[in-house]
Amino acid sequence: RAREMGGSEVVTKRGIMVGAGETNDEVLHVMDDLRGADCDVMTIGQYLAPSTSHWQIERYVTPTEFAMFKQQGLARGFRHVESGPLVRSSYHAHEHVPQR
Repeated sequence: RAREMGGSEVVTKRGIMVGAGETNDEVLHVMDDLRGADCDVMTIGQYLAPSTSHWQIERYVTPTEFAMFKQQGLARGFRHVESGPLVRSSYHAHEHVPQR
């Protein structure tokens, strides 16, 4: 809907957290779905439970896996992919959103 409302000038972005029970194949499937919706930018970070009463971490994603997610995202046509354990949704946003 963002693309429909804003046209080609709008940069669309989606961020996800990993390590909460998903598989790498599921992450790649999400990438495919997002590209199918013409999403431009993706951020992928490690889920960290804010407290012991929150959903617990299932696993720590390795640096190799984060690098693979970035490579796979770029190969799928994302304009920009930030992928790493400390990445959050606005991580380095100035690098992938054009200045006006």
